[in-house]
Amino acid sequence: MTKLPGNLWWDGDRLARIKPPVAAAHLKILYEDNHVLSVFKPAGLLSQGPGEKQNTLVDIAKEWIKIKYEKPGNVYLGLVHRLDRPVSGVVILAKTSKAASRLSAQMREKQIHKEYLAVVHGIPKNKKGTVEGYLKKNEKDQKMLIIDSEYTNSLYSRLEYKLLDSKGYKSLLLVFPFSGRRHQIRVLLAHVGLPIWGDCKYGKGPKLRSTIGLLAYRMSFLHPTTFSRITVEAPLPPNWPWP
Repeated sequence: MTKLPGNLWWDGDRLARIKPPVAAAHLKILYEDNHVLSVFKPAGLLSQGPGEKQNTLVDIAKEWIKIKYEKPGNVYLGLVHRLDRPVSGVVILAKTSKAASRLSAQMREKQIHKEYLAVVHGIPKNKKGTVEGYLKKNEKDQKMLIIDSEYTNSLYSRLEYKLLDSKGYKSLLLVFPFSGRRHQIRVLLAHVGLPIWGDCKYGKGPKLRSTIGLLAYRMSFLHPTTFSRITVEAPLPPNWPWP
């Protein structure tokens, strides 16, 4: 594989724009076997297309498999879940259709455990807390709105958080989402006065380069064929906004 100077695994903007074989050389692999591939998705990179003539995470991962195993044709790779473009962290991919079906079922049945690290503005009143509400999409600006009660086309969402540290006017939280709604962590934390650092969509600046202070830190799932529990953890990228 062709390599560029330095290690670009964390720079999603750069990986989106360089040639796929070069981008594949910088893909950070977190776990791999015959059925599952787990990788680090950097902020600034789309999980899946359309990529507007840019690489997506799935494109790069397919290229990595083609090069590693010298596959001349198309490569199957199923995306089990997505991360928003400015969010980084663990992504699970399925290398077979059987694995894709079983892992997707686990996701629907909430058997995949997810933990996020979140850098937020403000300090929570309590060291532990729960945030919940009904989310509804605003079609005009593509933002999720939180409403107090169930409404047509609204979806219930809930998370728990634990305060890990605070410095000045920002805090580091460990977040446990219990639903899989679009932008759920971002909008729920903003609703209780703890907006994600750098998330101008739901909070305020400072605007960070292609990233926000949200990292899919750890994911745990049942292996699709052995059914043993696998836990995958993401490294902290150099552009992570916490000392």
